[in-house]
Amino acid sequence: MRARQVATGLAIRIEGVTTQAKYYKPLVYEFFRKEFRLQPRYGDFEVRILMEHVGEPPRIDLDNLAKALLDALTGHVFFDDSQVALLVVERRAAQRERITLLASMYRPHNAPNST
Repeated sequence: MRARQVATGLAIRIEGVTTQAKYYKPLVYEFFRKEFRLQPRYGDFEVRILMEHVGEPPRIDLDNLAKALLDALTGHVFFDDSQVALLVVERRAAQRERITLLASMYRPHNAPNST
């Protein structure tokens, strides 16, 4: 697992994919506790999660993956996962299995008119 601060926020890469979403919460939490200490911030965040897989997609619910990762970021990146104003979770085929996450301060996008 690797993390780095980028201009727009924080980028995290986890090599490998498992069908057990609960595996990711302690992995990410302990990484931040021991190796990549951050102070949580106030304000709204946007979080983009990309799960890349080789071959058939793994049988994992993306909403469970997102919840585990957001729980792990709580107290390290933001104070509470209710600060996430935009969440995008995507699964796609790739050359290697990994999860990439980008957490950054939320910037409202142009919303479509409701008329």
